[in-house]
Parts: sequence; structure tokens; C-alpha cells
Amino acid sequence: MTRDAQTVDDVRDMAEEVARLMADRLGGARRSERPGLQVMLRRRGGALPRKLRRAAGVLAEAELHSAQPRIARQLDLPAISRAYSALMAHLQPMGEMSRWRDRMLNFAASLVFGLMVLAALLIWLMVRRGSL
Repeated sequence: MTRDAQTVDDVRDMAEEVARLMADRLGGARRSERPGLQVMLRRRGGALPRKLRRAAGVLAEAELHSAQPRIARQLDLPAISRAYSALMAHLQPMGEMSRWRDRMLNFAASLVFGLMVLAALLIWLMVRRGSL
């Protein structure tokens, strides 16, 4: 899913995709609203880790400069591609099945822990009464 930035249009597409994923995963967008990356960074940028915030800043600045042809030719496309890859790796949603499986594993672990505490309590009571 990660790709390299070859042209200025790729930079715009990358920024738009990262903004969409940020809105989906972190919130901050109203219903049927498509905010840009600059807006999403202002709204929910604090939810990203520091390194990824810096990478998102690089991508947002590149998107801003891509509208100006003379400056767009000077953009560091490999750095933009690295920033995009890091953000995509962090923001990509897990599949529905893995979320369901994780919920079930967490529930089972809670249940087993509760049963272990109950068993320890019963053993302690039996030893205290002298039954064991």
C-alpha cells in the first residue's frame, strides 16, 4: 500500500489519504467532511507520536508547497515518501477479524484471571477453616 512519490500529484494524493485515515482512526472530522492534512494536524495531531507528528508536518508542508510549481520542483520526494510510509504503517486499520479476535482473547484472559483469583480465595478459606 505504500508507494513512492514520483510527481507533485502523488504528494497531494498521499496527503489526502493520510488526512482521511487520521479522520477515520483518530476522529476530528464531522460527518461528510473531508478536512485537509493541515486541518487534521491542527485538530488531532497531538494524538500521533512525536516522530509521526514531524513526518505529518513534512507531508503537510509538501502538500502546501505542491500548489506552487516553482517550489514543487524543489520538494524532497524521497523524504516525503518515507514520511508517508511511516504514517501509513501507523494509521492503517487492523482488519475486522483481528479486532474481534483481540476482543475475544481479552475477554478469555479476564475470565481465566477471575477464576484463578476465585480458586486462590477458596483454597485460602479451606486452609483457614482447617478443611485442607
